[in-house]
Amino acid sequence: MASVSDFRIAAALQPKPADYGYDLDAALNAVVGLRATVPSEAFTADILGTERGGNGVIIRADGLVLTIGYLITEADQVWLTLNDGRTIPGHVLAYDQETGFGLVQALSRLEFPVLPLGDSSMSQVSERVVVGGSGGRQRSVAARIAAKQEFAGNWEYVVDEAIFTAPAHPNWGGTALINSAGELIGIGSLQLEQAKEKGRSEHLNMVVPTDLLKPILNDLTKFGQRNRPPRPWLGCYAAEVENRIVLVGLTNNGPAQRANLNTGDIVLAVAGKDVSDLAQFFRSIWALGDSGVEVPLTIYRDGRTLEQRITSGDRAKMLWKPKFH
Repeated sequence: MASVSDFRIAAALQPKPADYGYDLDAALNAVVGLRATVPSEAFTADILGTERGGNGVIIRADGLVLTIGYLITEADQVWLTLNDGRTIPGHVLAYDQETGFGLVQALSRLEFPVLPLGDSSMSQVSERVVVGGSGGRQRSVAARIAAKQEFAGNWEYVVDEAIFTAPAHPNWGGTALINSAGELIGIGSLQLEQAKEKGRSEHLNMVVPTDLLKPILNDLTKFGQRNRPPRPWLGCYAAEVENRIVLVGLTNNGPAQRANLNTGDIVLAVAGKDVSDLAQFFRSIWALGDSGVEVPLTIYRDGRTLEQRITSGDRAKMLWKPKFH
């Protein structure tokens, strides 16, 4: 992922104020740069790194900043860079595994506009939007909504109706998806490549819709997590290969590894019900109950069909807890 300080969006892709019916520059002033450091011993350090950078969005006048959670997971220090050049410390309030959102509380006064939450469900394919990065128009993209559809990530993650935008923003993590009313309707999460006609491809940003935040925002700000038991977690990475679910990785000392599952195992069924796509696989596990529930899997390995029972875990218990500066 590109650093927030070493790139500019091509002029032809930058949003122009005259094209929008709101104050574009004021809206983009609500987007801040975000830098986080994570201890080398942390659970996510090997996968996500110990120095992470991206963006966040001011969503409340008291300095509450919404970002994508992988930027701040297990962070022991967070710094926010404002569009007037100031850098101020932040405190990690919450990371929600189910949505992927993260919240940071600024520890100094921001005195910048708030970007209000819009209704992401009302957004339409082909709608003109802005993907806003920290640094104003020069680091933002005039984009369109290319698709709205289910997204399943191999790390036990599903968004029912993710938003996909193009052209892609090169520093996508934590970017603000701004609709035609100047409202925040999503937070940038990933960059993906989509095949097009004649062998060409197009890069897209996958954006998590902010409608997923609204029901849990109060819990996250008060408790740092949802006020209900976490859903079951196996600690596996899975891929969809020719309508089969293949385990392509296992979390060290996670439930799947402790139950002696192997990389390369093919999952045929969960609790006796066949599974053939990634979202179905994860949802079948979550439907069994809360974290700690036993998950029966039918596995195909080395020409044999095996029945495995895994005691699911809580991923949050593997993570370092955030600390104040």
